[in-house]
Amino acid sequence: MRTIGLMSGTSLDGVDAAYVETDGERIGRFGPSLTLSYSPELRRDLRALLDAAPALHAEGRLADDPRMLDCARRLTERHAEAVEALGMPADLIGFHGQTILHRPSTRPREEGHTWQIGEPALLARRCGTEVVHDFRSADVAAGGQGAPLVPVFHQVLAESLPKPLAILNLGGVGNVTWIGRDGGLIAFDTGPANGPLDDWVRRTLGQDCDRDGRLALSGRQDETVLGRLMAHPYLAASPPKSLDRLDFDLALRTAGTGSLSPADGAATLAAFCAACVAAATRHFPDPPLQWLVAGGGRRNPAVIKALAERLEAPVHPVEVAGWDGDALEAQAFGVLAARVARGLSLTFPGTTGAPHPMTGGRRMPVPA
Repeated sequence: MRTIGLMSGTSLDGVDAAYVETDGERIGRFGPSLTLSYSPELRRDLRALLDAAPALHAEGRLADDPRMLDCARRLTERHAEAVEALGMPADLIGFHGQTILHRPSTRPREEGHTWQIGEPALLARRCGTEVVHDFRSADVAAGGQGAPLVPVFHQVLAESLPKPLAILNLGGVGNVTWIGRDGGLIAFDTGPANGPLDDWVRRTLGQDCDRDGRLALSGRQDETVLGRLMAHPYLAASPPKSLDRLDFDLALRTAGTGSLSPADGAATLAAFCAACVAAATRHFPDPPLQWLVAGGGRRNPAVIKALAERLEAPVHPVEVAGWDGDALEAQAFGVLAARVARGLSLTFPGTTGAPHPMTGGRRMPVPA
C-alpha cells in the first residue's frame, strides 16, 4: 500500500509527514518526507491546552471545550497542508494527532485514558484519502499503556541488524525499544527528554531550543538537582510504563532548577535526559550491542555526550543504519496504518503491557 504517515510529538514543534510503500510487515520503499512547523500561536495554544487538559477531563468538559475544538481544527488543517506539500498519491494516511492527555491505567481493572486531538473526517475530506486514526485507545481500554506504538516498526527496520539492539527516540519524552536476539520486544518511555530542556531555554532565554547544545555544553550539571529529579518514582518502576508530557512538571518545579543559571540548568536537564535512559537499562534482559538514537535529541551534542558517558554500548544516530531520524516516527505511522488495514497487531505484552497482541486503530473513509 502507498501510505503517508503523520506525527506530531510532545515537543509541539510541528508535524512530520513521510511516504512509505509497505504491507505493514515489510518496507517496499521510503519516499519523500518533510516537516511543517507550527505557528507560534498554535504552539502556544496547544501548550495551554495541555496544561488545562487534566482539569477539563476531570470535569467532563474536555470533549466540548472551545479551545480544544479550535486547536483540533487548526492542527488538522496544518496536517492537511503537510500531506499536500508532500505531493505523493496515497491509499491511506496514518494520522496520530496531537496527544493532549495520557493517563493509562496503573492498577488492574483501573480505567485508563488517552486523548489525541485531530479531525480525521476533515483530513480525509481535504486530502481525498482514507485516514487511519485513534491508534492507542483499544490498547488502553484493554489495560495496556497505549504507548509506545513504534516498536513493531523498529522490529521491521532492524531485521538484519546485530542484536540485542536498543533504539532510542528522544522527543519531548524519551522512549526505547529493546530487540532481543530472537526478535523479542521490550519497550517503554524512559522519562523526560527534550521537553524540559526546551521549556527551560524558552523560559530563561526566550529561545525555542538549545540549538546545537551550545548552552548546555557551556554549563555544569548540578548534582543535587539531578539527584532530586532522579528520585522520581516513575524511574524506579518496572515496565510496562508510559508518560504524559506533564508527569514530571511538579518534580521539575520543586527540584531547585530555579536557582541555576541558564547554562547550568540546561546542562543539568541534558544530563537528566541521559540519566533516565541509563536507568532504563536495568529492565533489559541483556545489554544492547549498540544504541541507535532518533528524534530531535540526537541533534543535541550535549545530550549525546551525556548518553555516551552513561551507557556502556556505543551510541550512534540512526543514520548509521541508513534510517532517516527526522522521518522515523512519521514513517512508523504509515506502516501502522497499513497494519490496521490488514488487521495486524499494533501492540504487545512487552511493549504496552497489553494482555495479548492487539489490533487497534480506526478507519475514516473519504466523506461523501
